[in-house]
Amino acid sequence: MKSPPVSALAPATAVNPDIDSERRASAFDVEKLVNFWDGGAERTRLRRAVEHVINSDPVFSRENQYFLTTTERYEAAVKKSVHLRQKIKELGWTDDGPEVQFAFRILGSELAFGVHNMVFIPTIMKLGTDAQIAKWVPLAKDYHIIGTYAQTELGHGTNLRALETTATFDASSQDFVLNTPKVSSIKWWPGDLGRSASHAVVLAQLYTQGVCHGMHAFIVQVRSLLDHSALPGISVGDIGPKLAFEQVDNGYLRMQNVHIPKENMLSRYSRVASDGSYIKQGSDRINYISMVFTRVGILSGEIIPALAKACVIAVRYSAVRRQSELKPGEKEAKILDYQTQQLKLLPQVAKTFAFHLMGSSLEAFCKKVSLQIKTERNISSLPELHALSAGMKALMSATCTAGVETCRRACGGHGYSMLSGLPSLYGRVVASCTYEGENTVMLLQTARFLMKCLTRVDCGQPLPQSVSYLSEPVSRYCSAKEKTDFSKPFLYTEAYKHRAQRLIKDSGDKLQSLLQSGFEQYVAWNVTSAQLAKTAIAHCQYIVVKNFVEIIEGLKLEAEVQQVIKRLCDLHALTGILSNAGDFLYDGYITGKQLDLVTSSHLDLLALIRTDAVSIVDAFDYSDQQLNSAIGSYDGNSYQHLFEWAQKSPSNTKVNLAYEKYLKPRFQAAPSKL
Repeated sequence: MKSPPVSALAPATAVNPDIDSERRASAFDVEKLVNFWDGGAERTRLRRAVEHVINSDPVFSRENQYFLTTTERYEAAVKKSVHLRQKIKELGWTDDGPEVQFAFRILGSELAFGVHNMVFIPTIMKLGTDAQIAKWVPLAKDYHIIGTYAQTELGHGTNLRALETTATFDASSQDFVLNTPKVSSIKWWPGDLGRSASHAVVLAQLYTQGVCHGMHAFIVQVRSLLDHSALPGISVGDIGPKLAFEQVDNGYLRMQNVHIPKENMLSRYSRVASDGSYIKQGSDRINYISMVFTRVGILSGEIIPALAKACVIAVRYSAVRRQSELKPGEKEAKILDYQTQQLKLLPQVAKTFAFHLMGSSLEAFCKKVSLQIKTERNISSLPELHALSAGMKALMSATCTAGVETCRRACGGHGYSMLSGLPSLYGRVVASCTYEGENTVMLLQTARFLMKCLTRVDCGQPLPQSVSYLSEPVSRYCSAKEKTDFSKPFLYTEAYKHRAQRLIKDSGDKLQSLLQSGFEQYVAWNVTSAQLAKTAIAHCQYIVVKNFVEIIEGLKLEAEVQQVIKRLCDLHALTGILSNAGDFLYDGYITGKQLDLVTSSHLDLLALIRTDAVSIVDAFDYSDQQLNSAIGSYDGNSYQHLFEWAQKSPSNTKVNLAYEKYLKPRFQAAPSKL
């Protein structure tokens, strides 16, 4: 496909002079930064070509989306999903090709069947045998069946070992009998289950010959393919209104003596023989692999883009919104010129870059581990991947949620309007603090891995790459003497390293002290858990900063572009030091005087990055269709778009029944009294 020119992504209307002046003042080539963000010029060309296909197709239009009912949003999402599948076939795109990946990321929350595509199919691909993959995956990819992933229950979410759904093998009939024996065991929340799904990958405790073999995955048909009615023994439906994700039909599933064929147990790594014997063909950890890979996918697919879009909207709006005199006697200043506004928004832009790069690195590691498992059945790297993905998911989802809310509030009253696009971004990203692993539990799982690695250090055993720093020497004091020292990546990376290493060792020491004092393991862990969660965050923040630094040190870009990226790296690192100042001051690694230097350097960076702020967020290269924001459009005509969009509200044209029923009689009685 031929890529449209950059200008094709910008609207044809006249550009607001205030935002035009911002772009003219920027000294770097935005296109070069776009290419860096995308991972190369060819990927930029391909992404824009896919964007052009989607944005020029009226079926994918987002116009008037904010005025649709929940049912209309759901129906539109299903229509778009089916249409996209047809489009993929027409254009000859392959399911594992970059075009399809770009298409799903561009349309994102506008589509239905997210769990079907991101979890149901990948779970079968990873846990199913070749025969199971050949049977189910083609049907699923062509939407001849729609699947969900039924794991979470009313009474259990993150604690998978406590799931109560059972799958009991019946040797006489050669099938499995599935039950949700209690109210608390009813499957609750699976996306695509409420109205769409015909099948589900159900996570259940496997029982054979009276023995429980733990959680396993089973393919269960829940609705008829002829009339979509629930099958015998199945109770299925929608769980009702939610904070966001209006287009997603989250559902419930209750099963009473539901029989499924023996071959419906996903059996790549374990199976049940005809006599009921359980045969393990791999580690129990394999059953968790789908969740790990899904967790990595949502970072780059859902969580980080939410903050990126919020930054585009808020920075552009701040460049055209004028309020109060900065200098007496002059016209009102752009709110982006106020240091307080820069302090709100520019660290969010820097975080977006840091997380985007970390997400890419994590995806690369994920592919490496996946290949090791598939070709060698080598799961040695899986614990490290699990710990990294869990910690990063917790860190990024919480930080991006707070960041989107900061951007929304930075836009004042207009940020509260759904038409700004910001409330819907917040509604979606805040859910990520819970789904695919509640954040506190995720941090404690990362902390458990860190404590195990700390034990390996004490025993002189080799460590996984991400925690190798635990055995490395680290300086006791920060060497900075002036504020320019804090623009040296080595210096602030060492500070993060020192903090993470200290917190990990302090947590380990506390645990050991409690155990030696006679506390049971579970008690010692519980009374240390707040410190352990904090430790996991420090570890992940160090990895993010270290990753950012390593990437910029290997760059060979134009000096102006490289300078922009370097400043963003510096800003991200210094923001983290100031936000967690107590940790760095605690043992005297950084002094109060040095912290003043950090503050001064941080404020200098805000002023430098402010000059390029609009061009930097332009480099995220979101089209107006993707942003769907009246105040964040490329042309900067926020007020005009807000007024035009508001007039499209159905309430402005429909008969006001409340007036007819309740107000009209009172209003008409008023003239005699006036």
